[in-house]
Amino acid sequence: MLRILHIIPRLNKGGAERLCLDICNQLQNCNDVQVKLITFSGENAYPFLTENIDWQVIPSQVKLSVHRCNQIQTAALQRTIDEFAPDVIHTHLFEAEIVSRSCFYPQAKWFSHCHDNMKQFRNLGFNTFLHKELLTNYYEKKYLLSRYKVNGGTTFLAISHDTESYFCKTQPYHVKLLPNAIDYNKFYIGEKHQQGTILRLINVGSLNRNKNQIFLLNVARILVEKNICFNMQIVGGGQDYALLEQYIKRSQLENFVSLCGSVDHVEDYLHDSDIYVHSSIAEALGLTIIEAMAAGLPVVTLDGHGNRDLIVQGKTGYMVYEQNAEQFADRILEIWNDKRKYNEMSQFAQQYAKQYDIKEYVNKLLQLYGVG
Repeated sequence: MLRILHIIPRLNKGGAERLCLDICNQLQNCNDVQVKLITFSGENAYPFLTENIDWQVIPSQVKLSVHRCNQIQTAALQRTIDEFAPDVIHTHLFEAEIVSRSCFYPQAKWFSHCHDNMKQFRNLGFNTFLHKELLTNYYEKKYLLSRYKVNGGTTFLAISHDTESYFCKTQPYHVKLLPNAIDYNKFYIGEKHQQGTILRLINVGSLNRNKNQIFLLNVARILVEKNICFNMQIVGGGQDYALLEQYIKRSQLENFVSLCGSVDHVEDYLHDSDIYVHSSIAEALGLTIIEAMAAGLPVVTLDGHGNRDLIVQGKTGYMVYEQNAEQFADRILEIWNDKRKYNEMSQFAQQYAKQYDIKEYVNKLLQLYGVG
């Protein structure tokens, strides 16, 4: 029996949290596997995905100080790890990384999931000691590298070629490329064809500066100026909700753009849309892009670097390499105004997204764990 422990700080709405839960649920379908999930908080935006998981909340935290006054509260986590006796410990997000490695369990194989290019691992120059944040990042990286050594090392799981390159350059341990995955069947609804006269656009993601939804509102303004009959749904919650709401009102876009907030079943919104639009400034991969393609939606996206792995230009959609709202809108209309192109892109996107199915992903993951 292979005993696998996944650790993530909390179950907020987000790609990392959703993937972690999908992995745990899929692992439970495997023979001779026992999986356990630990979070540091009882916060759970996905109750429908935790019903059948062995999930335990263990409040834990690590606060490092450059003055050596570290606060490390991991005793309960250490006891649980010892009792569960995992063969594999798989951590998600930086907080889980630094908290889990403060425990001692070299008997397991450790895996560090790179959901983004963790800024703490950046190679820094001589100005490091002149900036508090850079100095803190440097100290946290130094601490982690020492804890990796104590626990027998780690394997970084990179989710895109961009992330793989970043971690290969910034730390000495093994890096394996394993792009993130989705429950393909949840999003696939069969062959999709362009329907109706109203262009239905959708974006999914946390509302923050990096996700850059303000850019999409500028695209919407251009579509209005071009007299396009459309609506745009922006699905997600976050700190920029009020800012976006104000911009919509100020730009008189209320009849065209809807802020839908956080939802449980995003696939329902994707199924009722035509084209997926993505505006992130930096993107390690882009699970929502894969979900949209599985639902048959061509994609128009800005270049977030990691999402370059997902866009086959002119086939799954288009990548726009500059923050040019006019060019972005033109790409949307290029797809929408050509019914044949739309249908071909939709079908190709669905086929392309199949390679990111969670079942095949978990098979590859088990091979990395040393099984199969």
